Amino acid sequence: MPHTPTARTVEILSDARYVQAESPRWDGRDGGLAWIDMATGSLHRGRIEDGKVVPETAIIIGAQIGAPVPLSQPGAGWLVGVDRRVVHVSDDGVISPLTDDIAGPGDYMNDGGGDPSGRFWVGSQSMPRDPHCTLWSIEPDGEPIARLDGVTVSNGLAFDRTGSTLYYIDTLPHRSIEAFDVAPDGELSNRRTVCRVEGGNPDGMAIDLDGMLWVAVWDAAEVRRYSPGGELLETIGLPARRPTAVALVDRLLVVTTASIGLADPAHADGALLGVQVDVGGAPAFPWGGTAPNVGEVGSVEREAL
Repeated sequence: MPHTPTARTVEILSDARYVQAESPRWDGRDGGLAWIDMATGSLHRGRIEDGKVVPETAIIIGAQIGAPVPLSQPGAGWLVGVDRRVVHVSDDGVISPLTDDIAGPGDYMNDGGGDPSGRFWVGSQSMPRDPHCTLWSIEPDGEPIARLDGVTVSNGLAFDRTGSTLYYIDTLPHRSIEAFDVAPDGELSNRRTVCRVEGGNPDGMAIDLDGMLWVAVWDAAEVRRYSPGGELLETIGLPARRPTAVALVDRLLVVTTASIGLADPAHADGALLGVQVDVGGAPAFPWGGTAPNVGEVGSVEREAL
C-alpha cells in the first residue's frame, strides 16, 4: 500500500557523482566507508566527517565489479565479487583470485554481504534476464557453496544478528523481499515471502538494530523500512531517482545512487546521500578467512579531497 513519505532531511554526502554507485559498507575495523561504482569497475574507500564523505582511495579493478566485504583483520583488505568470480583486493591494490569462475558464461557477480559466521554471500545476475543464476556462500576456507539456484538478479541480502534468518531480494521477476531459515552450516530452508515491493525495483538492503529492513527502491526515488513481517513502516523520499543500496553507519542511513540510463540526470543522481534515522545499525559482518598470498598489482588512485 502507498505510504506517506516521512519528513526527514536528506543530505548530499559526496561531492563526486558516480555512474552506478552500489554496495556501501561500514567498515568496523577503522570506522570507514567503502562503496563501489559498478560502471567503472572501482572500489572506493573514504570516511564520513562533518556530514560529508571524504574520499580516500579508489582501486580500479578493471572488471565488472560486484559487492565488497571486509576481512576481519585490520589492513587485510576486502573480498569482492568481480565478473564471474570472487577476488581478494588488498589495501595497496594487489588483486588475487580466491575462486575460479562460479557464475555462468555471460553472467556476473552482483550484490552480497557477510553473515555472523564469517561467510561471504554473493549472487550472480543473468544477462539476458533468465532465472538460471545462483546465490553462493564463500566459506572462511575459500570454498564456494551454491546455496540457492533459479536466481535472476541477486540483489540485497541481510542477516539478523543471530545469523539464523536471511532476508533476500531477487529483484526479478517477483520484486519481493524473501526470508530463509539458516542452519549453522549455512543450508537454507523454509523459503517464504516477506512482502512485495511496489512502484519500483527493490535493490540493496540493510538491517537495523531493531531487526527492521531498509530497502533502496530503484526508479522510485525512495528508501523504505519494512518489518520482518512485511509491514511498511516508513518511506523516505529522495532527490535521486535510482537509489541502489543502503548502509547504516550508526544512525546515518547512507544511500548510494546511480545516474546510469538517465537522459537528464538531476543534481543528486549518482551522489551518495545521507539521512539521520531513529534506529541505527552495526558495521558490516566481515569475511572470516585469510588473504591469499598471490596476486597482481592493480591501480590504486588517491582521490582528490
